[in-house]
Amino acid sequence: MTDTAIDTGRFAAQRQAMVASQLRPNAVNDPRVVAAINAVPREAFIPGERGPLAYRDSALPLGRGRFQNNPIATGRLLTEAYLLPADKVLLIGAAGGYTAAVLARLVAHVTAVESDPELASFAKGALAFDTNVVVVQGPMEAGAPDHAPYDVLVIDGSVEHLPAAIVDQLAPGARAVGGVIDRGVTRLASGRRSEGGFALNGFADVECVPLPGFSRPSSFTF
Repeated sequence: MTDTAIDTGRFAAQRQAMVASQLRPNAVNDPRVVAAINAVPREAFIPGERGPLAYRDSALPLGRGRFQNNPIATGRLLTEAYLLPADKVLLIGAAGGYTAAVLARLVAHVTAVESDPELASFAKGALAFDTNVVVVQGPMEAGAPDHAPYDVLVIDGSVEHLPAAIVDQLAPGARAVGGVIDRGVTRLASGRRSEGGFALNGFADVECVPLPGFSRPSSFTF
């Protein structure tokens, strides 16, 4: 057996253990989401020499102040998004492309936005065979208006403030999930764009990595 085959088998076992011990006990219970996570080799979307750490149950440093979100946070967000096969998704915080790869197996199209040029370039390469994913390199707080409107917003990290520029890219009735930072505490939240407005409401106190570019204006509160 080759070293590559051994590594592939080891990572597959780690992936199954992640689902069994980290995700299922923490309400990641949508069968489609679980199957997609089981199918995506997380290690292939971690740049540099950090691949062997891909399945640990905490945030993974990616360099330059960025982190891969922890598996529980990402799994809970995708479960709470109630994703449909026909959905068009805006993903904020593409990092190395992992969450985009999972989404690609669940929805019709994914636009993944990443501000870090090196991470965006890596994600484009890692996602080369996912033809229903577009990676946009630019300010995450600007979203990707050229591909709007979206049925779902997924923020794979936590933010203090969600700019109106992103909300405006969502179709009426669009679902949204992401992490929010409230007085230094992160929690997972979900919401929906309606004619009356938009808000994210917390549903779980879970560690979620902060994303740059979303500082709260001095007069703003969730």
